[in-house]
Amino acid sequence: MTPLATYRLQIQPEFPFAAAADAVPALAALGISHLHLSPVLEAVPGSTHGYDVTDHARIREELGGEEGLRALAAAARAHGLGLVVDLVPNHMAASPLHNRALRAVLRDGPDSPYARWFDVDWAAGGGKLLLPVLGRPVGEELPEMRVADGLLHAGGQHFPLRPGTEDLPLPGLLDAQHYRLAWWRLARTELNYRRFFTISDLIGVRVEDPEVFAATHGKILELVRDGVVHGLRIDHPDGLADPEGYLRELRRQAGPDCWIVVEKILTGEEPLPASWPVAGTTGYDALRRIDGVFVDPAGAEELAGHYRRFAAPAADEGGEWEATARRAAYEVVERELAAEVAFLTRTAALVCAADPARRDHAPWALGQAVRELLVRVPVYRPYGPDREDVLTERAAEEAKASFTVPAEAAAVDAVRDLALGRLGDGPAQAAFLTRFAQTSSALRAKSVEDKAFYRYTPLISANEVGGEPGEPAVSPAAFHAYCARLDRDWPATGTALSTHDTKRSADVRARIAVLSQCPQRWGKLLDDVGRTPCPDPQTAWSAWQSALGLGSPYTDRLAPAVLKAVREAALRTTWTEADPAYEQAVLDFVDAGPGGPPLYTVSLLARELDPYVRANTLGAALLHLTMPGVPDLYQGTEREYLALVDPDNRQPYAEGPADEKTALTRAALALRRRLPEAFGRPGTYAPLTADGPAAEHCLAFGRGGRTVTAVTRLALRLEEGGGWAGTTLTLPEGRWSDALGGGREFTGGGPVDLAELFADRPVALLSRAGGDGA
Repeated sequence: MTPLATYRLQIQPEFPFAAAADAVPALAALGISHLHLSPVLEAVPGSTHGYDVTDHARIREELGGEEGLRALAAAARAHGLGLVVDLVPNHMAASPLHNRALRAVLRDGPDSPYARWFDVDWAAGGGKLLLPVLGRPVGEELPEMRVADGLLHAGGQHFPLRPGTEDLPLPGLLDAQHYRLAWWRLARTELNYRRFFTISDLIGVRVEDPEVFAATHGKILELVRDGVVHGLRIDHPDGLADPEGYLRELRRQAGPDCWIVVEKILTGEEPLPASWPVAGTTGYDALRRIDGVFVDPAGAEELAGHYRRFAAPAADEGGEWEATARRAAYEVVERELAAEVAFLTRTAALVCAADPARRDHAPWALGQAVRELLVRVPVYRPYGPDREDVLTERAAEEAKASFTVPAEAAAVDAVRDLALGRLGDGPAQAAFLTRFAQTSSALRAKSVEDKAFYRYTPLISANEVGGEPGEPAVSPAAFHAYCARLDRDWPATGTALSTHDTKRSADVRARIAVLSQCPQRWGKLLDDVGRTPCPDPQTAWSAWQSALGLGSPYTDRLAPAVLKAVREAALRTTWTEADPAYEQAVLDFVDAGPGGPPLYTVSLLARELDPYVRANTLGAALLHLTMPGVPDLYQGTEREYLALVDPDNRQPYAEGPADEKTALTRAALALRRRLPEAFGRPGTYAPLTADGPAAEHCLAFGRGGRTVTAVTRLALRLEEGGGWAGTTLTLPEGRWSDALGGGREFTGGGPVDLAELFADRPVALLSRAGGDGA
């Protein structure tokens, strides 16, 4: 059954199934139809997120085990709610202590029945699986290693031993294992197993193997068949060998009634593959469009100019978006993903060596071709027949330009042909085709989301997963076109505004987005607070915007967020090559500036902007709740929710006081429940256009002839332009009542003055009175 609306709960040891059951009555009263749970399978003890799965056959005991999950489902069912569960098919925790399947592989090597579970290039490791888990080089750890209780104890961890090696002298014992213990820094270049992005603590799982699929999905599918779980959110399908094949098998076994959405990040106008048997995405594409309609394009451009003068970054270090993203891609493909590129290079060399026409392509040339093509993939992952539209001939020509000798640049053609599946279907060709696509998604995520987004920062509210920082504004026409596509092709897709992964919650982004309407005021604020010493102006710019987004002195939350930002930006310090002096200077700046006395100046501006922030916040919430798709509310976001990245947005659920946003949420969800046919079927979305001098400031649409949504956009610019000044909106025929309260009614078929429609609040939700219309 398709949900009407879902509510994401971060299930963790501090908020287990029993606590979620206690919250069910309040959440049911809010008006949702399904609880959306973070991963529930057994994970590393203490994990606050659950994506580090250790055992697919068991529900996590720290959360209450299977009995607790079934009890939660029963409590939800008693209040008319179903369960949607976050499923993690791509990876497991690379923890020998907790991952039973991996432990068996370490003990028995390639002959283990579990060896088929993991993508391991045994040949590249000389027959061993590299375990980059030691805090120091192995030579420094060696004197403290010991064997006890049949285990190898090293670096504060313990590892299984290959049978028959227990009594060997330590150096010989290490050499005799099916794995090689190594310093963690070797992962970058020497790793020979597939991982999640660049996280070596998460090892890739081969769910394309039917036996592995059965073993890793049996418990979840049992819960689906038992009616405990009604929907699945599929984490990171781009990491899988064959996403569509996986989704087809999942659909076959889960049945047609299980609602399935995928965490697929779409770039620009990229469509979700129409052949995927899913309801749609988890909603980052909707998030970008909703945020974008509350950004003033002219003001955003002016803000970017002021940013370049204030921060003065080099073009490829934050000055220009495209140049910044391209440089970040080169850095990641050459450093963090060096092991993945090495695999692709070796595999390409194997294919070429077997073909007399291609065997003179040198490995170094093939490696350069791999890197040059990867950085030019404009989406997360190329798919099927659309690969040629992604790996274009133009991209190949640009890649060839990086070679000094034109004849050697022919390696690009060989690599492109491999990546397009043109060179046959042998094992090596298939391995290259798959791994190139998997590496492409990892490169995009690490270079764009986790690096470039922290370098190019004119308007940091635009730097969100799936976002387009270089083009942060979305016109009403573009928003309507997007919604029309959803309505036609993916009416049951997920939509989102805040998630467990958003860098800033929707309400923080709504406040920051107002700056696109008043770049001069922002410039004046920086002049007023700019005397606070900062190690670099780029960091100062984004830190002050974060402070404005919070609007209050939350130093304890602002400092870690700013520190994370400079580490992710990796311009002056990184997670793995930290500059302690620089980082301390950043923290001192936060204490003295955005988190100190000057925040009073920020708070004054925040209060001045509150009326326009209100319009953004309520407008975004109402669009999210009434546009095509199934809205997912992240825990706490039914009220004001101000969060900055980890761990802010993964805290345990807690009830809070209701506010104006809560009332809007309840009203919109109540309307969805009362009129499901108006929201859930294709063909229900109808754009409405305002008339008059301020028409561009109203975004409105109808759903199924039964409801009308209207929101104010760019409210500060609207006020500066003289307000609604006779601007009207023509409602469809009929009598319309105010679903947000107040008892007002409007008559359709003619113009309604927007000053009247928005008299009580900057948004309106109308319901056709009397039940007429279909």
